Amino acid sequence: MLGLPFELKPCPGDCGKECGRYLEKCPVFSKLPPEFQEVCKLHPHLLQYVRMLPADKIGIPQYYEKVTRKLKGTKDPNLIYNVGGGVFIHVLANLNDIRDYYIAVEPSLIDAQEKSLDDIELRLADYVEELEGVADSSKRLEIIMGIVDRIVIVSGRKSAEPEPEKEKAEGGGDKKKGEGEGGKKKGEKKPRFLKSKGGTKGKVHITQFQYNTLRYLLRRKLEGMGALDPMILDPNIEDISCSGLGNIFVEHKIFGGLRASIGFETNEALDKFVIELAEGIKHPVTFREPVVDATLPDGSRINIVYGTDVSKRGSNFTIRKFSDTPLSIIELIQFGALNYDMAAYLSIILQEGMNVWVSGETASGKTTLLNALTTFIPPESKIVSIEDTPEVQVPHHNWIRGVTRGSDKSGDSSEVSMFDLLKAALRQRPNLIIVGEIRGVEGAIAFQAMQTGHATMSTFHAASVSKLIQRVTGNPINVPKTYVDNLNVVVICQQVRLANGGLARRLTSINEIVSYDSIGDCFSFIETFSWNPLDDNFLFRGYQNSYLLENKIAPRRGFPEEKRRQIYKILKQRSDVLKRIAEQGKTNFYDIYAILSKAYREGYFR
Repeated sequence: MLGLPFELKPCPGDCGKECGRYLEKCPVFSKLPPEFQEVCKLHPHLLQYVRMLPADKIGIPQYYEKVTRKLKGTKDPNLIYNVGGGVFIHVLANLNDIRDYYIAVEPSLIDAQEKSLDDIELRLADYVEELEGVADSSKRLEIIMGIVDRIVIVSGRKSAEPEPEKEKAEGGGDKKKGEGEGGKKKGEKKPRFLKSKGGTKGKVHITQFQYNTLRYLLRRKLEGMGALDPMILDPNIEDISCSGLGNIFVEHKIFGGLRASIGFETNEALDKFVIELAEGIKHPVTFREPVVDATLPDGSRINIVYGTDVSKRGSNFTIRKFSDTPLSIIELIQFGALNYDMAAYLSIILQEGMNVWVSGETASGKTTLLNALTTFIPPESKIVSIEDTPEVQVPHHNWIRGVTRGSDKSGDSSEVSMFDLLKAALRQRPNLIIVGEIRGVEGAIAFQAMQTGHATMSTFHAASVSKLIQRVTGNPINVPKTYVDNLNVVVICQQVRLANGGLARRLTSINEIVSYDSIGDCFSFIETFSWNPLDDNFLFRGYQNSYLLENKIAPRRGFPEEKRRQIYKILKQRSDVLKRIAEQGKTNFYDIYAILSKAYREGYFR
């Protein structure tokens, strides 16, 4: 593992005690703001880290319990924030590169602590039989920590368990009660692999700080993802990327691309880590099958490529983080991704059962927007989602969540594809079918579903409406051109560069597909909304000119032809409702769904 971007200065021990014991005598502690001091009292390793920083070059970092998007664009950051579990993140400016540093501050091994912890690990081998048949990682951790409490003495407190009684053995030595010759239990053979471990007389003396470190490292190894655990815990991380030898890189929601303090210097270390990572998620990699795609327990997506024969810079892996609570449509509006009129327009479109695809390039925010839009689906709807990797999050209770399955290597189970799930969905009488991403033959089935009256939502990889049509009508999707106008709305998402030089995600256009002209072999579509890069605002180009609002939705709502444009008043009313929700400070995804469900029931979203 690569080290820190600077050299930690050994703590001079000004207070004369271990960090966290006599805080009032620590010269650094007295300089910290009150909030920072309170955190250091609870987590001495954080104070130890700050105490050992080269203050003459870096200074004392600012502390934030939680970072917000207000910090976006901070120049030369030097701050620490809490991600929970005793883990803190130090974001530090890198004056020699565009990517700043991302440093995980966690209970860690330093100086002479390593020997004590190695001794503990050695003695744990004598208790291996207590773990036999225990598969649950939480239960294993509980058992191991119980064993640790029996073999250590923590400074300042009594051991968790008294020494076992001893009786004299032949030859004058001591032996434990119930043991036979050689220290074994009567009638029990000692495993060969334990014989070379040596005796386990006495107990290991460790400090409270070392004890806390041990608990953290054991939890990280058994329940977490090892050195990657701080990044997995951090809710601000979107992607974790190891491109081979060198540092790991992360994509931060606030600070953008960052260089992590950990990485790999040799292929041997990298391969070992990748193998352990793959085995930990129950998808082992081999030279025969070097590529793995899997889902982590928290829903994050991971891709692993193993070996230099297929990845010349060394094994690599990428993790796309999964958020427990999706961003809401109000949050996306506040981030500038769209405006209230666009959200109101899409709410009407989805309420009326129009077919909507969210299209864009990789990492443009397609799935984020799709999730946010699901709160506009009428609450009484039955929804079926179909995905390769579960990313779609729907707040509705009547939701069937389908996920593909690969064929078992042993041949005991068959493959279940997107195509299979989509065919099954058509028999489940859904009000809406959500396809996580259309890439192949399932696209043709999706269009057949549209033709039979099933509303469909999906994401798609295409940077414009024209390119979307090219992909849909070409191999391998092969949708006939005459079918394409069954798709009503295409939302284009892009990651754009703003006038201030920063990167942001924007809905660059919302388009209505009108028809296909077989004579001219061309499609007609209306750009209802578009993004203006000059002032970072949105233009409602379809105002008083929307094909769907005036020719499909208004007639359904009973508007006579001469009054069809009153539909724009409804759009404005919805826009005002969304503004009022935002003014009340309601932004949580599930809170927004609850409010909109009530609005549907009481007629505000009529």
